[in-house]
Amino acid sequence: MAERAIRLPDVGEGVAEAELVEWHVKIGDLIGEDDILAAVMTDKATVEIPSPIAGEIVWLAAEVGDVVAVGSDLVRMNVGGKDNNAIVEGAPAAKAKPPAAEVAASAPPANAPAGGPPEREPVTFPRAELTTDRPPLTDAFRHFAGGAPRPEGEKPLASPAVRRRAREAGVDLRQVPGTGPAGRITHEDLDGLFAQGPGMARAPGVQPRTAVADVKIVGLRRKIAERMAIANTRIPHITYVEEVDVTALEELRATLNKDKQRAPLRLTILPFLMRAMVKAIAEQPNLNALFDDEAGVLHQHAGVHIGIAAQTPAGLLVPVVRHAETLDLWGCGAELNRLAEAAKKGTATRDELSGSTITITSLGAMGGVVTTPIINHPEVAIIGVNKIMVRPVWDGSTFIPRKMMNLSSSFDHRVVDGFDAARFVQRIKTLLEAPALIFMEG
Repeated sequence: MAERAIRLPDVGEGVAEAELVEWHVKIGDLIGEDDILAAVMTDKATVEIPSPIAGEIVWLAAEVGDVVAVGSDLVRMNVGGKDNNAIVEGAPAAKAKPPAAEVAASAPPANAPAGGPPEREPVTFPRAELTTDRPPLTDAFRHFAGGAPRPEGEKPLASPAVRRRAREAGVDLRQVPGTGPAGRITHEDLDGLFAQGPGMARAPGVQPRTAVADVKIVGLRRKIAERMAIANTRIPHITYVEEVDVTALEELRATLNKDKQRAPLRLTILPFLMRAMVKAIAEQPNLNALFDDEAGVLHQHAGVHIGIAAQTPAGLLVPVVRHAETLDLWGCGAELNRLAEAAKKGTATRDELSGSTITITSLGAMGGVVTTPIINHPEVAIIGVNKIMVRPVWDGSTFIPRKMMNLSSSFDHRVVDGFDAARFVQRIKTLLEAPALIFMEG
């Protein structure tokens, strides 16, 4: 039997290291060629690493959440042959996909040998000596706070006097171990319970919860945390909130969605916002930019690449609608739907999840009244969409119901002045309140 080491292969695009986000094997597993060993994350894509050989796993290089260098040992396996300690380069990485759940328990391999472990000789335990001595009361109640001492549904045995005393003290007898015959609860048992302190006499419904769960932040969640920390610490945000009357826009949207020739595509408010942003950016190109604060250079992009922050089962992703300036309203809607579906299914590519120059963030019906969005570094602006609500609006003579929506937008105050931020949002507001302007050329 020879031991072989499988190295982490080059996962592409000059990546020197990757974060281990999921093991698909464990020590002792028998695997076949091309079985998946692990999943690693680079940037915002998860890559599965297949095994180039078959064998038994005897060593794992790291724990979930650790960073592994490309070319370093990932796993070691026992394989058939005579060459000990040989090195096997990892097979080419499988197709990248957005990450699945953070950490999943490894299942036994499909090609593991049938029949289970070999039979073992039975073990005979010495017969316990019977005794009539009661254990100390403190020992009998040591596990009281940890849960019921009897199976679920089993009624405790106790005399009416013991039950009345327990009821008056607020004690649930189902949680009290009995030391009498057949587990009967006695007055001595209650005395021992009360001796443990006032907290031991509480009914289980009011027991304090003291458990602490330690959840390791790995994979996409850690990437998001890192990016948010960079954005919040390096970018001085200015947030500008303005309300928009979208009554006319909603009427137009409802009319357009009745077009059966466009079915099943249905427009949301986002394609209208995207078209309005394209027009506003044409007047203020410095908002469609990436700021290299280390070099002190603002890169203004001619192409409008709008990132759409989307919540997926894997976490927050930002699929990018590229060259929105070339798309009409329906084109924006179709591309938006395609990318959102790919992000949710985990089929979006690296290119589809990077390269944005300005971002929209929306929580839909849960958008709240006001938000304070964090800029997607190194961009300089993000437009936040809040939920639409019917509000009374004064028209000069009376209050009338109107569909109102707030835009909560943040800007990098190092390169965007408050006046420019307000002018940008006001231009978008004008276009959304008079949506016919969106369709006008120039």
